[in-house]
Amino acid sequence: MTATIRTVAAHRAAADLFRTLTGSAPAGVWSAPGRANLIGEHTDYNDGFVLPFAIQHRTFAAARLREDGRIRVASTFSPEPVEVTLAELDALFPSAGAPAVAEWAAYPLGVAWALRALLPDGSGSSLAGVDLAIASDVPVGAGLSSSAAIEGAAGSALNELWELGLDPVALAQVGRRAENDAVGAPTGIMDQMASMLGVANAALFLDCRTLETRSVPLGFAEAGLEVLVIDTGVKHAHTTGGYRERRASCERGAAALGVPALRDVTVADLPRAAELLDDVDFRRVRHVVTEDQRVLDTVSVLAAEGPRAIGPLLVASHASMRDDFEISIPELDVAVDTALAQGAIGARMTGGGFGGAAIALVDHALVGPVSDAVRTAFADRGFADPHLFTVVPSDGPRRDA
Repeated sequence: MTATIRTVAAHRAAADLFRTLTGSAPAGVWSAPGRANLIGEHTDYNDGFVLPFAIQHRTFAAARLREDGRIRVASTFSPEPVEVTLAELDALFPSAGAPAVAEWAAYPLGVAWALRALLPDGSGSSLAGVDLAIASDVPVGAGLSSSAAIEGAAGSALNELWELGLDPVALAQVGRRAENDAVGAPTGIMDQMASMLGVANAALFLDCRTLETRSVPLGFAEAGLEVLVIDTGVKHAHTTGGYRERRASCERGAAALGVPALRDVTVADLPRAAELLDDVDFRRVRHVVTEDQRVLDTVSVLAAEGPRAIGPLLVASHASMRDDFEISIPELDVAVDTALAQGAIGARMTGGGFGGAAIALVDHALVGPVSDAVRTAFADRGFADPHLFTVVPSDGPRRDA
């Protein structure tokens, strides 16, 4: 099934689920994309730089207001809808501990909770209730930000239905608050910004401190290149310990170096960092500092030489995540090494790590041979069969119906 067919099917599934849930048609269907990160991993929560792009895979939210103050969410992820009053949202998301709903429901309900908190009285007593039905063709757990796609689709729907008038950056901030404070995942804002501000055929150069952005033309199609995603099938979750430990290590490093965030550390500062930090914290810091520089270098190389020249930067990024940040896994390393051996221009794991996917930048004619080689390499090592597909830099959120 092609990506276009899957996307149409997800759109239809959201509308059909809404009709099953309510017995009538939705007022509209809104969608937001997942994202692939070209380079810049674990730099976002360190106030650094990232270079992601939105992809053609999308999450859809069919929605309509209801006459009471209740919010009901349903999803193809689960057969059971979740329904609460808007006033009960605070109780679902305590300041400490896990949310009191299933994780899939915490994302859209967390967005509603974060939007309600923006109102002058924070109570949301003036808001109408709403029904939301969600379906998606963004692979879950693959490092392609299925969570931000849910947040973007739900946020876009609620923003219009509730007539809040928020711009895409504000909705990205709402999504991040939902992910951090409602779901409990200590992520940065890269995923939400990439989903909300995506532009076809371009990456989003984002300064995660100032939230300043710039669209960076990628020129993959013109150069005869494809971005091949190699989904290992090993699921990851940002709410688990490994991600939190990496973030805590970065914060310790910044504190020891006397700076607000690792964004303020340069490559020239690394010898001093090596003297102040233990080996583990130093290597975590070294990854973030050098990754920030690789993002800046990638933007410069794309402008000066084009996409065929960025391969070494992608390879260096993967080595840094594997050796210094220690977030790769054998499946990701095999995916990257095999793709490079078969002629990929560059390859790296993408996303938070501990599972998920790698990306490889390959000539159009090599997509098949590289894919076959990766499948063979996985089989030879007893790994599960990977899911391989290409992604295209795409536009951000929209109303689809």
